[in-house]
Amino acid sequence: MQLSHGGETSPTGAPVARWSAEQVLALAPDAASRKAGTRLGAAGPWSGTGCDATGAIWGLCMGSGSTPYRTIVDTTGPAYACSCPSRKFPCKHALGLLLLRASGDAAFRPAEPADWVAEWLAGRRARAAQKGGSSAVSGDGTRGPVDTDAARRRAERRAERVTGGAQELERRLGDLLRGGLAATDRAGYGLWEETAARMVDAQAPGLAARVRELGSITGSGSGWPVRLLEECGLLHLLDTAWLGRDRLPDPLAATVRTRMGLPMSAEGPPVRDHWLVLAQYDTPDGKIVTRRIWLYGRESGRTALLLSFGAAGRSPDRALPVGATIDAELTPYPGGAQLRAELGEQFGTTATAGPPPGIAAAAAPAVYGNALREDPWLDAWPVTLRDVIPVPSKDGWQVADSPADAHADSLANGHADARTASALPIAPAALSRPGLWKLVALSGGGPVTVFGELGHRGFDPFAAWDPGEREEGGGTTGGSVVQLV
Repeated sequence: MQLSHGGETSPTGAPVARWSAEQVLALAPDAASRKAGTRLGAAGPWSGTGCDATGAIWGLCMGSGSTPYRTIVDTTGPAYACSCPSRKFPCKHALGLLLLRASGDAAFRPAEPADWVAEWLAGRRARAAQKGGSSAVSGDGTRGPVDTDAARRRAERRAERVTGGAQELERRLGDLLRGGLAATDRAGYGLWEETAARMVDAQAPGLAARVRELGSITGSGSGWPVRLLEECGLLHLLDTAWLGRDRLPDPLAATVRTRMGLPMSAEGPPVRDHWLVLAQYDTPDGKIVTRRIWLYGRESGRTALLLSFGAAGRSPDRALPVGATIDAELTPYPGGAQLRAELGEQFGTTATAGPPPGIAAAAAPAVYGNALREDPWLDAWPVTLRDVIPVPSKDGWQVADSPADAHADSLANGHADARTASALPIAPAALSRPGLWKLVALSGGGPVTVFGELGHRGFDPFAAWDPGEREEGGGTTGGSVVQLV
């Protein structure tokens, strides 16, 4: 799934990307939008289509009424605008317009934007220019200085409540261990839900979420007491870290505040790079949907995570096509790992140049282990595996280093079975997804590059690149990307 472009150039001089149909459909907020957008991906319902050199495309889509819907997409964002009443982003008309664009250039001739298009684009660029100030908006719409003293007092009052919640949780964990873990099986889930509610009252949502996870362990099958004890140990470690946060190094203290659920702001100098979109997926969390977008900086070599949220049945607004490369600034959040970042100014979207560099499967556990030193509560860590092959195992599937790499590793470490010694189990969550079979089909028994998250439950693959063509130096040209989530 590679990007192409029709020869236009953005104001920065980079080519404006035209997404493939698969990338467009990956932006759909749900299956219904994907299906409806596909029906609008033909020229029939469209008129007045056009594009410009900045990456904007637009068109009029005939619907059930007498007035066609006005649809605009700024592909450098991406950002969408449509006169339809849909609350989904992107709506089916925006998806249809992008699919029409993906099918060819015939319907999109470079032109001056219509008045309604130019007005929206001008407003969008004006808002982008004003974004990022450190001032507050007053009642009359003017911007004034932030009341830092009031903000500090609010933070101190919340910290006191969180401390009270952590102390209460420590007492409850002590009672639990004195009474024996077996008693938790008889107490049922109500014990954990009531404790989680107390953590919510203490304004410590991070503690509340981890307590709720404890409630599901007793029903997780054989060996649950061991897993429960491990999670209680991590919860105790988080409590004591919060209570002694003044003695912690600044990066670890920031990590603890994040794990407790306190709000943090992106800080530090922004990093401008050409960021490859590695993966995008949504996870439900009660009434909130969290969207995770993984990026890789071509020049900096950094991996970054963008988070956005949707509530009340709405998907998050931000969506980036997997496989695209965006020229943008990211500002990291504080913490030991500094993976999460805030997306700042964007300068354009360009065609991808293939997969990011990766490591062997044999080296991945050490990378995850090093990350745990910075954040002991880390569930998983992003890694890109190069030249790995999905192979079946006794308990499911695993990704193994290619025979040549595995053989070299076995000689260096004294392993008899090279493939087994250099393999990672596929995480249970991925075994039931169709993406596993996409990965197997893409590989066809040969090595591929795979991006995903490695944790204590195994490797969860999110995207894979086909082998491409072999070069004389032994490398590959890097093929198209396939999403696995």
